[in-house]
Amino acid sequence: MRRPLLVPVLLLLGTSWASTLPVRTQPSFLEARHVWEVVQSGVSPAKGKLPAARLMDLDLVLPLRDAADLDKFLADLYNPASSSYRQFLTVEQFTARFGPTQADYDAVVNFAKAHGFTVTGGSRDGMEVQVRGQVSAIESAFHVSLQTYQHPFENRAFYAPDRNPTLNLPVRIAHVSGLDNYSIPRPQYISKDTYAKAHGIEAATLAATLTAQPSGSGPQGSFLGSDMRAAYYGHGNLTGTGQRLGLLEFYGTNLTDFHNYLRDAGEVSNVPITLLSTDGSKTTCSKAAGCDDTEQTIDMTQAIGMAPGLAGLVLYIGRTDTAILASMVSHRPLANTIACSWIWWGDPMALDPYFKRMAAQGQNFFAASGDSGSWGFDYVPWPADGAYVVSVGGTALKTSGAGGSWLSEAAWINGGGGVTPEEIATPYWQKLAGVITTANQGSRKWRNGPDVAANADFTFYTCANQTQCKANYYGGTSFAAPMWAAYMALVNQQRHERGMGPIGFINPTIYAKNVTAKYGTGFHDIQQGKADRYLAIKGYDLATGWGSPKPGLISVLAP
Repeated sequence: MRRPLLVPVLLLLGTSWASTLPVRTQPSFLEARHVWEVVQSGVSPAKGKLPAARLMDLDLVLPLRDAADLDKFLADLYNPASSSYRQFLTVEQFTARFGPTQADYDAVVNFAKAHGFTVTGGSRDGMEVQVRGQVSAIESAFHVSLQTYQHPFENRAFYAPDRNPTLNLPVRIAHVSGLDNYSIPRPQYISKDTYAKAHGIEAATLAATLTAQPSGSGPQGSFLGSDMRAAYYGHGNLTGTGQRLGLLEFYGTNLTDFHNYLRDAGEVSNVPITLLSTDGSKTTCSKAAGCDDTEQTIDMTQAIGMAPGLAGLVLYIGRTDTAILASMVSHRPLANTIACSWIWWGDPMALDPYFKRMAAQGQNFFAASGDSGSWGFDYVPWPADGAYVVSVGGTALKTSGAGGSWLSEAAWINGGGGVTPEEIATPYWQKLAGVITTANQGSRKWRNGPDVAANADFTFYTCANQTQCKANYYGGTSFAAPMWAAYMALVNQQRHERGMGPIGFINPTIYAKNVTAKYGTGFHDIQQGKADRYLAIKGYDLATGWGSPKPGLISVLAP
């Protein structure tokens, strides 16, 4: 399977690197891929070896026990005609049926200890064993050499194994996270200045040429999270009471920035915020230490703005994607709705089991579709193109005023969308008649995105890095993903109050309903503008998916 590297920042600067795209090759003894083609082919020359005594943190991921049975279970779970419809599994039930056996898990733990590693975390429910060890121990245990290489299009070196890992262990291992740092996760927001420079226009004229005039409650008319609540939900009584929301973050945060936002917005929040380290990573973040918490603060303000009564907001913070996802599927109490505003080079073979587990446990994972234009072989949107992920695109929103209602919406010009370049098969809900058409240029073979959308224009108020806050400066689907996750908390609150369980993964439901007359009840069908090369048209499109939510969507999903 050919998987190109995502390069959103380089694309933003107008550079194409399709000729040097890396690809991982299939190893012999592990299920996922671990060798970059630029290493294997010699495109990236070796610069030297990592010091033998250097300590590294790895995550040993175990596979599903019966992947085929899980696929069948999920098909029944989201089939309204099945007796299993929305009969979600608990964490313990999933582990007992589809997770690693205790014997297999213990075998991996013992293998790690026998090879000189210290077990630092992980759990059988999380399907992973976190370890720390010296480079020399890693090379001996996995039969690799850890080298440094010149990155083909970034001004830095990276480390990676020179071959696919193998290990003398009868138990299967799906993936070993942390063996390389080729791909660095990137948040999906963008500044006016960066966008203007990339497109040869003046930032001062950007509002007149691209964005809707801001009409929010924040300074200089900027939008607050509460304005998104007013536009997409209205002024009802649902606030997310009793619901917990999770945020995927690769760095910690400084809550001073969140409180500065509340101060300037004239708002108060009583939502308990938990900064949870999933692998021993720092949960703090300061400008002085070179840490940027812009994304983390955006996620919090948008989530709490839409659902100000949440029972809890958890930031799952970690170095590796598998450690974060493992915590999300096993941490009690579970967050039934989750947002991710980052894009990185992830491996579906290693991560799909976690997204499927979320669907089986009634969890919903929303991922920003990107802010660097259309998907392609030079721009991979992972995890937004995952089959069991709700991909969230961008729009430019106009409202009736501060705290006002929805007036109109167009596709956001820089929003991400298109056909996955990663050969992820079209899920069955996108194969329904009326979804993929000649007009929307979608694929009947591969996954299309986004699924839904919300405001991502340069019209928000943001605070970050313990510096001056900014109005109408940042945009991106980073704003839209946490908004959608919080909107789903409102849905789950109403479902709970009506004696129903959580909604679970929404894509099978919304696609089935939106190809019927119910479409206009729950969604704004956005038919203006375009996202890069894809037009917003009637019905489903690759610019805004099905569109943005109406207040009526809650009644559709929580009847």
